[in-house]
Amino acid sequence: MTDKRLEDLGERFSQIAHHYDDKHGGEEKPIYNACASLVVDHADPRPDDVVLDLGTGTGLIALALAGDAGHVVGRDISDGMIKQARAKAEESGIENVEFGYGEFRDPRYDGPVDIVVSNFALHHLPDEEKREAIEVIAELGPRRFVLGDAMFFGSSDPEEPLFGHGVDSATVGMLVDVLTDVGFAVTAVERVHDQVGVLVAERAGDGGFTHP
Repeated sequence: MTDKRLEDLGERFSQIAHHYDDKHGGEEKPIYNACASLVVDHADPRPDDVVLDLGTGTGLIALALAGDAGHVVGRDISDGMIKQARAKAEESGIENVEFGYGEFRDPRYDGPVDIVVSNFALHHLPDEEKREAIEVIAELGPRRFVLGDAMFFGSSDPEEPLFGHGVDSATVGMLVDVLTDVGFAVTAVERVHDQVGVLVAERAGDGGFTHP
């Protein structure tokens, strides 16, 4: 994604940041919430774990994990979203989280990472850039990566798309292939909707399984 496209996307989200938590309506909201809950459940951090939340938005996932993790780092390309996340953390008295600017392919975080999570953000990248993003995540060395997002379990061109503008969904097969290619073993595939799912990937040998 070019700098200009990233800048425009970040600005678009900054403009809706103040009401983003309420914006998911109708058919989308229960699906989004179910996906977020699964990401939190599967992340399952230990008390000393560092969790990196990419595309953190207003901090929904990061703040939900902060009670169980040692430290949570949220990264987003929208200044408005980051501001909302920081305000929510302060309001809740949560001190083991930090929010700042970061991109999928350049998270701008060089500390240790045990778990990486992302919920409804990777779909903004075209497939080739999704692959590059997952390669960067693998290089960070987490033992687990939990991805909740728009993804196709059936046709990659459904008659009734659940999401419209700005959503470039990948097939589940493509995502699983990329995760496997970079050294993860996919240990769970959760279908929330035929166009939404959660993938759990672990380092082979870190409690995951490898395919024969």
